[in-house]
Amino acid sequence: MTSYTPAELRSRLGSGLLSFPVTHFRDDLSFDEDAYRENIVRLAKYDVGGLFAAGGTGEFFSLTPSEVERVVTAAADSAPDDTPILAPAGYGTTTATEFAAAAERAGADGILLFPPYLTEAGQEGLARHVEAVCRSTSLGVVVYSRANAVYSADTIARLAETCPNLIGYKDGVGDIDTMTRVYTRLGERLTYIGGLPTAETFALPYLELGVTTYSSAIFNFLPDFALGFYTAVRERRHDAVLRMLTDFVLPYTEIRNRQPGYAVSIVKAGMTATGHSAGPVRPPLIDLSAPELDELTRLIAGLPTDTA
Repeated sequence: MTSYTPAELRSRLGSGLLSFPVTHFRDDLSFDEDAYRENIVRLAKYDVGGLFAAGGTGEFFSLTPSEVERVVTAAADSAPDDTPILAPAGYGTTTATEFAAAAERAGADGILLFPPYLTEAGQEGLARHVEAVCRSTSLGVVVYSRANAVYSADTIARLAETCPNLIGYKDGVGDIDTMTRVYTRLGERLTYIGGLPTAETFALPYLELGVTTYSSAIFNFLPDFALGFYTAVRERRHDAVLRMLTDFVLPYTEIRNRQPGYAVSIVKAGMTATGHSAGPVRPPLIDLSAPELDELTRLIAGLPTDTA
């Protein structure tokens, strides 16, 4: 099994599209490990920069710690040896370090550090949170800046200096000023990941800011479309990007925006619409309504064969 050093993982993640697989549940909402493993094998046949198991699209927030370890283990066991697997860590600092330890046991190559649970914190507290997690593991760590953990450029610069295994900055805010300040200060010290919901809508302008990759939820159910879109972005084929935004991405986001939490629910609906059902979402999320699922299915069916 290939084991990535933090530096190697940083380079690999920035070289291709990132996949954030959904987590499969049965009708009783229990984890369907066999179906999940089969899906990891399916997705890993494509050329991706890495697989983020039990991430936001994978409903990390609804999984127990033991389930997270099962999901990450299943991903690490099922993916090709040279495909990096990243595991989640989150909640309070002590709990996050326990998730980091579990990631190592499960065979993960890196960690995506989610915001702390519920409470707001200042920049000093957020920095200490990241430093504690980085100290607790030898794995490469990507910080996710969003919600109640929005990191300033000064904080990221400090963390890049104090945490050698901090390898990435995932932006879930869309603050171009901050993104520019982070990149101009740190350059290739980190890899930069677009992490806004439906990141395709921001991919082209963010590329100019040094964000060479992003997390594609659409990849779960339309991998060829997602990879074609990513290639068009990297090649700066503006007309192709605009066409794919118009044909699918923007109508898709209109459905996504109808309910809070639909950013995840619509991905599972897409899995159903394309014959790869991953089961329902867990509460507090809700599934798309039957008419919305029909609408999404028609939207997918209407895509042109050539999406590149």
